[in-house]
Amino acid sequence: MPNHTFRLNGEQITVEAEDDVRLLWVLRDLLGVTGPKYGCGIGVCQACTSHVNGKAVNVCSVPVSRIGPDDEVVTIEGLPATVGRDLHPMQEAWLEHDVAQCGYCQPGQIMSAVAKVRQARAEGRDVTDADLDELRNICRCGTYARIRDAIRTGAENM
Repeated sequence: MPNHTFRLNGEQITVEAEDDVRLLWVLRDLLGVTGPKYGCGIGVCQACTSHVNGKAVNVCSVPVSRIGPDDEVVTIEGLPATVGRDLHPMQEAWLEHDVAQCGYCQPGQIMSAVAKVRQARAEGRDVTDADLDELRNICRCGTYARIRDAIRTGAENM
């Protein structure tokens, strides 16, 4: 069985897995990282959203063979370390706005939100309503208004 090496939440890891195994299952089943959730398995619901080299990626749709030794995968578990705190400002905003109901989609929502804010900042601007409209993570509890408020607050503190 092939070995796959990459950085996960700041740590270089090597794992044995067939090349076509989706990164989500490598994270969850082989490495015990359960923040990224399984929802649809086709990249639509985005419950599995994590960062690969700083970009939001639906890891349910990525074979582990596409991840190389120099790639950095960050899940919700590793997000606070990216800012050297116990919680990332976006996670704090989620708590401040009492966003979560069932909580299932929240890790993916937060990871997408952070990536979107970083994208806007890289373009030299603040996150806009149009940016928030581009986020397509599905929340079956319908907390979208609180999610948008939390993203705006989190963005102010990032």
